[in-house]
Amino acid sequence: MAKSDPAETSPLLAPRDGAATLDDDREAHAAAAAAAAAATPNGTGQSAQQADDADGVKQLGNRIYVLLPAVAIGLLLSALDQLITLASYTKMGNDLNALDSVSWIATSYFLTLTSCQPLYGKLSDIFGRKECLLFAYAVFGLGCLGCGLAGTMLQLCVARGVAGVGGGGMTAVVSILVSDIVPLRERGVWQGYINIVFAVGTATGAPLGGILADSIGWRWSFIGQTPLCIVAALIVYFALDLPPPSTDHVFAKMRRVDFLGALTLVGAVFSLLLGLDAGSRGGSGSGGGGWTGRTALVSLGVAAPLLLAAFLYVEARVAAHPFAPGRVVLAPRMAACYMANFFGMAAQMGAFFFLPLCFQAVHGFGAAASGALLVPGMVCGVAASIAGGWTIKRTGRFYWVTVAGFGLLFAALPVLAVGLWRRDVLLEEAGYVVCLIGAYSGVTTSLIGLLANAAVEDTAVVVACSYLFRSLGSSIGISICSAVLQQVLRGELDRRLVGDDAREIEDRVRQNLDYIRHLAPEVAEMVRASYQRAALASLAPAFGFAGVAFLFTFGVRETAIRK
Repeated sequence: MAKSDPAETSPLLAPRDGAATLDDDREAHAAAAAAAAAATPNGTGQSAQQADDADGVKQLGNRIYVLLPAVAIGLLLSALDQLITLASYTKMGNDLNALDSVSWIATSYFLTLTSCQPLYGKLSDIFGRKECLLFAYAVFGLGCLGCGLAGTMLQLCVARGVAGVGGGGMTAVVSILVSDIVPLRERGVWQGYINIVFAVGTATGAPLGGILADSIGWRWSFIGQTPLCIVAALIVYFALDLPPPSTDHVFAKMRRVDFLGALTLVGAVFSLLLGLDAGSRGGSGSGGGGWTGRTALVSLGVAAPLLLAAFLYVEARVAAHPFAPGRVVLAPRMAACYMANFFGMAAQMGAFFFLPLCFQAVHGFGAAASGALLVPGMVCGVAASIAGGWTIKRTGRFYWVTVAGFGLLFAALPVLAVGLWRRDVLLEEAGYVVCLIGAYSGVTTSLIGLLANAAVEDTAVVVACSYLFRSLGSSIGISICSAVLQQVLRGELDRRLVGDDAREIEDRVRQNLDYIRHLAPEVAEMVRASYQRAALASLAPAFGFAGVAFLFTFGVRETAIRK
């Protein structure tokens, strides 16, 4: 086949003499898969698949060994950032006197990540994988710098939102690159190698964030990421030898990007989160007006439904190239995987985002100790993800691994709840570790299920939509669990604290945990018990999310991996 201008379907790395282009590789994969499916049971099908796998590894295998080191530092930064933030957000809330608003540190990040991540699938097809990855590093670095310089919670959340724009590309584009050049049967294994990089980031990020927060301050954990972003961008620029993107006019390219869909989606999600936050604040001194207040009613009853309807209309009727096309999202073979991802991430993030708060408010640990307690779960979760990938490679099957993963998440959350009820740190840690083992393995194998059921030309969109549902689940899970936590915390403090200074104490301990140390022992215990009950209550929606995710796994369609 004659080739015209190089595009993103050209070789991802400069080919050696005689090397096949990516289009040729994909055509060969499709032809071999069709031959295998149509073969009679005399051994022909098995030979076709073996030949296909061998050709894929021979032609494409060498490229991944150049790709992975080049993008590893960006993946490391992404993992570091999330765990540094998770381990030290209570310190941020204390310093900015806005502890009851710390959920926005995460939700603002996931909000922009949610809206931008699907766009990277289309943008990387138009402008090139390398160009999008460099853009992501630049924006993420600027966002981290803004976080370090923030003087108010609003400024911090805005900067986290900027970082989310870059963070979406740092993960999505890498996943698309790996999906491009790795045969699907090997995909789980290479995803496991990527997860090893994440494991290094998570193993160091949580304690590092806590140590920095307890010593020189949490701001430096963000500022320090900016020079690392510069290093990552330089490595990608010089090490990734990707072909130039197509030469279409820039405005012609931009018309193919579904910006209107992204704007309506982020508006709908923001309205939902704003309404949940306003409702959970009630009539306290921090404002909000409660669930019957104007902000909650307008956001939840008017803005969110209208913007969601607008998003669906744009995707169905307006966008020429929707980032969430119906054939990808609503296909029966893939919808169950997407929904399992959504509810699984809602359960995982909704439950675990507030663990450091519990460690510090209930148990009295510092930020460094709280961060260290997060490490075992992250490491075990990544190990489970790698094991799931190897299982798929050996068997070519993913259904039962996915069911078992989300089932384990659902079954282990009650263990975490019992630990919180008894204030037993070891039991809390055990429940947390088992939950992450299930969540990490389930999410990884469900991505394989999506790719196994997707057309080759939809690979980038499928991966981007997978991250869309994960990010949406994370945002909504954190927001709903935060709303429950704040609502119950306010009620428990109202019930337990009496006296003329009760309301002042309530407002202060909801804004700054350090204030607990200055209270009389019996009053401090009342506050800790209130946080304990609130943390327990916040696990209820997470448990519900996990149950729904588990149910959706039974709708996943098993497909023998032959690509």
